Amino acid sequence: MRKTIFIFTALVIALLALFQLSKYSIITGNSSVETIIAIIAIIFFVIGILINRRVLHKEKIKPQEIDHKKIETLGLSKREYEVLCEIASGLSNKEIAEKLFVSESTIKTHVSNVLVKLDAKRRTQAIQKAKELKIIPY
Repeated sequence: MRKTIFIFTALVIALLALFQLSKYSIITGNSSVETIIAIIAIIFFVIGILINRRVLHKEKIKPQEIDHKKIETLGLSKREYEVLCEIASGLSNKEIAEKLFVSESTIKTHVSNVLVKLDAKRRTQAIQKAKELKIIPY
């Protein structure tokens, strides 16, 4: 956080210095306004490229490996696992039913089975246990 604040402070100071330089250049008549604007644009373009490289080249977090053996051990069917993943993404029963092309009562049955198999009382608790068991991605 401090590094980010330092970078933006340096950018603001550089911008103010450029404006002061451009004001001096205009007063003395040494260069035109277009040249000064072009120089400022080029400087900010270069700064943007440098910031973009730093952001894009950070190490990406590897996706978590899903423990398929644990899914089989729990006895979750493929459909129940799909429903669990959709619950984890925050969808309601009605939205899950529409997405999977089944009735809402079928989804309620699957949710009920998932809760029993994960020994959970609520959907949020089921998601938490599934993450702990590493059967759904974070």
